[in-house]
Amino acid sequence: MKKPIRLLTFSTLYPNSQRPAHGVFVENRLRHLVAGGEAASTVLAPVPWFPLRSSSFGDWARHAAVPKQDVRYGLAMHHPRYPVIPRIGMSVAPLLLYRAAAVAVEKLVAGGLQFDLIDAHYLYPDGVAAVWLGRRFGKPVVVTARGSDVSLLPRYHVPRRLIQGAIAGADALISVSAGLKEGLVALGAPADKVMVLRNGVDLEMFHPVIDRAAARAELGLGEGPTLLSAGHLIERKGHNHVIEALGMLPGHTLVVVGEGPERGALQDLARRLGVADRVRLLGACPHYRMPLYYTAADVLVLASSREGWANVLLEAMACGTPVVASPAWGSREAVRAPEAGLVLGEVTAKAIADGVRHLLAAPPAREATRRYAAGFGWDETTAGQIAVFRRVLGQVQ
Repeated sequence: MKKPIRLLTFSTLYPNSQRPAHGVFVENRLRHLVAGGEAASTVLAPVPWFPLRSSSFGDWARHAAVPKQDVRYGLAMHHPRYPVIPRIGMSVAPLLLYRAAAVAVEKLVAGGLQFDLIDAHYLYPDGVAAVWLGRRFGKPVVVTARGSDVSLLPRYHVPRRLIQGAIAGADALISVSAGLKEGLVALGAPADKVMVLRNGVDLEMFHPVIDRAAARAELGLGEGPTLLSAGHLIERKGHNHVIEALGMLPGHTLVVVGEGPERGALQDLARRLGVADRVRLLGACPHYRMPLYYTAADVLVLASSREGWANVLLEAMACGTPVVASPAWGSREAVRAPEAGLVLGEVTAKAIADGVRHLLAAPPAREATRRYAAGFGWDETTAGQIAVFRRVLGQVQ
């Protein structure tokens, strides 16, 4: 075996002690990559600077409590602080992130760190800053695009220009779906510069709970069908559409797992529609506990307006639960057979209700749904990453 590639994985989307599910999809891919033995990594995951830890400051205080160094799953992590200017700081975010990261990398290198390549995630501001870091330290950069960094942020003039600069300056690009690659090409990326490497699913973590009836009892679920909607409580996740659909689905219950600023609005919506007694907003859930919720549900509903590759789809299927998914990027690539579920033509309450009724009228066997998900392990993605990294480094396979 060749000498392992030494990576500096760079992303503000990475779990830490205070936000263990934040960017967990980046960590999951990296864990499986280094487990193969052909790569090693040091993680540089900057967090916003904040001086106080009082809980009255919410998420800002949680940033302050993140340790400057830590270890997760055997991976060394460094969390330098960078300034964030709320609401007006979008245009300067890459520069502020770059300056803080550059100081941190200089200290790491002075302390003996050696790395061959920067493995960056999310184009803005992370990918922009990573390309600048690559120039400063003379290292190649591979950037993975993941969703709104391609579909949303380029709508703004300054981010679009900087994103296009990062696309041009990166040595290679990875997209998590074919649709996302099309978005990169539309922004100016040469098609041969972009490799599609979908996210996989951890089949050891995500599997059906042995006693499904016990799982439902633990969550206090009754006899009727249960819908599950999982993700941050923000507008683009579309939880409101699922709540509205519940009004057309008598006897169904909705469980929502996630936390965020839309919680109050979603509670108010459920009350106005007269379905509050059938909607359960359970808050955030540790990643390792999610199989309980997936197994207990009859269907996962993904109503997001934008996703590069929604990990919850494969996680639910790996637990035997079929899905009703919005037509966001990646959905049709993940849901390609009847046993997986179905993809909607549009995201409306009626479309969701119709999709749920259609799926549950003749639901696939849960064993078949699990077998389908088993075809989405991490091996292919890991091999693809190694191929990209070695090509960039000029190493012959």
